[in-house]
Amino acid sequence: MSVLAVRSLSKDFGGVRAVNDVSFKVERGEFLAMIGPNGAGKTTCFNIINGQLASDSGEILLRGKNIAGLAPRAIWRLGVGRTFQVAATFGSMTVAENVQMALISHAGEIYRLWRAAAELHRERALDLLDQVGMREAADRPSRELAYGDVKRVELAIALANEPRLLLMDEPTAGMGARERHELISLVKRLVVERKISVLFTEHSMDVVFAFADRIIVLARGRLIADGDAVSIRDNAQVREVYFGTGKTFTQGPAPQGAAS
Repeated sequence: MSVLAVRSLSKDFGGVRAVNDVSFKVERGEFLAMIGPNGAGKTTCFNIINGQLASDSGEILLRGKNIAGLAPRAIWRLGVGRTFQVAATFGSMTVAENVQMALISHAGEIYRLWRAAAELHRERALDLLDQVGMREAADRPSRELAYGDVKRVELAIALANEPRLLLMDEPTAGMGARERHELISLVKRLVVERKISVLFTEHSMDVVFAFADRIIVLARGRLIADGDAVSIRDNAQVREVYFGTGKTFTQGPAPQGAAS
């Protein structure tokens, strides 16, 4: 059974169909990239899967259970993690406290008033920070972190609910080439170790073609291609959507306009 199965998903905004009869699956331990030019429907699709938007039609099956229409918190509790294009943490809290808050929420201990929150799940928080290379920064205020480090802390937070599926919306946005590859290498290692399934959008084609197990391509709300890096790179329709020419993808920076 697939970890995630999206079936005939559609969403309209007024007279515009942002997601049009989209179907795909994510298998256990798969690192699946969703790409497409501006307005392709990637973020809308993500927000529907995560419960932030309601679809007009279709099913979203998480290990066989239809989660369409559930609230984001309910979906998170079922084991779906999420990172966002613009990473953010509570700047007034330490790095460890940010992760502890996610662990407290996962454990349903928001109202345990007889213990200070800073005492709860600290060791587990430190373990998660160690996994993303941020343990030494555990007691620093989050506001002092460089943006690439905030992305790592966000990943630790996303792992706090022990997700079976991780949704990552442009995880390397705003990062340089070296930081991009370091972060995605880290995510890929955690995917292999934990057998987590990952669905991610990404504007940097060098990251997509270097790390994705499989790639799906959206254009104007429709799924137009599904395959490995070689088949997607050689797909004439995909090249036309991105470039308007027969020019092929390269391993360099993303084509202009290839963001969500």
